[in-house]
Amino acid sequence: MSKKKIWSIVVGILAIVILAGITGASAYLYNFAFEPQKPLNSNIPAKKAKKLSVDKKWLSRVKQTRWNEISARQDLKLSAAYIPAKNETNKTIIVAHGYQENHKDMASYIRMFHELGYNVLAPDDRGAGQSQGKYIGFGWPDRLDYVKWIKQVIAKNGKNSEIGLFGVSMGGATVMMVSGEKLPKQVKAIVEDAGYSSIEDELTYELKARFNLPKEPLITTAAWYTNVAAGFNFKEGSSVKQLHKNKLPIYFIHGGKDTFVPTKMVYKNYSAVKGVKKIWVAEKAGHAMTFYDYPQEYQRRVSGFFAKYLK
Repeated sequence: MSKKKIWSIVVGILAIVILAGITGASAYLYNFAFEPQKPLNSNIPAKKAKKLSVDKKWLSRVKQTRWNEISARQDLKLSAAYIPAKNETNKTIIVAHGYQENHKDMASYIRMFHELGYNVLAPDDRGAGQSQGKYIGFGWPDRLDYVKWIKQVIAKNGKNSEIGLFGVSMGGATVMMVSGEKLPKQVKAIVEDAGYSSIEDELTYELKARFNLPKEPLITTAAWYTNVAAGFNFKEGSSVKQLHKNKLPIYFIHGGKDTFVPTKMVYKNYSAVKGVKKIWVAEKAGHAMTFYDYPQEYQRRVSGFFAKYLK
């Protein structure tokens, strides 16, 4: 056998090994990031754990009804908890939950809005809680589901509805992604807390932080894998790009010591908005901890913002 032929065989074997390795790594990244599992950020600070425990008990007892919806694509059955205000109102806050969570993990925020006099609709996203789905959408396919939830609020509560969108962590990214869609005039304002600038940016950050790996080739190959496995291209999921199209007043909140969704991302998001916007970076707060570290100031700022636009 000639040296040239031997070399061709060696190169071919190496190519197969490299391809198999990249495919395996891409599948691992998909399973790690997009399939529901034990939360990556499961070490909840004691301050949050204590309040959340109390508020989850409150949520289990408060008057509520179950709303259902079909996902914008793939015909998944979605579920949401609807908590009506104590006194009848046309004002509703739609609350988007975080990564590897469900609506129950938003109990503290749901209670805050309920006590402020709002109706609250808290969906379980695809692959979460009582909703169907075998993957986490990071807010991108979910954004179209939230448009359907918005329309259901209007259909059930009336055309004079006034709606605010609120989300934390992945939920923050979700409502920012929703902002770039064509929304009914009843949607008046958005508050996002600790959302990332894009799915690609967040996964690139996690690759480096957790595995000390560079962005490429895994981000691109994992995007291909995700497109096949879940039916969407996560490279399209950009809060920044959606915010360029946003026409609603929006309040950005972020922890100054956030190491899960780095604080620098909030400035990218803020810069993308051309219209009415506010920003609050809570200097000492970690990821999604601003409410729990500064509860009175958080409620004052958020309630004041929504009250200004939901009249």
